[in-house]
Amino acid sequence: MKDTISNVPAADYEKAESDLLKDALNRYYTERFLMTTWLYKIQRTLNKAKIIHKSYNLNK
Repeated sequence: MKDTISNVPAADYEKAESDLLKDALNRYYTERFLMTTWLYKIQRTLNKAKIIHKSYNLNK
């Protein structure tokens, strides 16, 4: 009886540890995807931007 009681918590800890690892990996890929799309949107915005220089005249 003592062996079965001591084995149950170990299995629970292993399952909890694997669940935490799966969540961390999923969060890692999600955060990486969000950062990549954010950088891509900035790149597209900057590529479309036109910089126009207007000279400054004091004789207006």
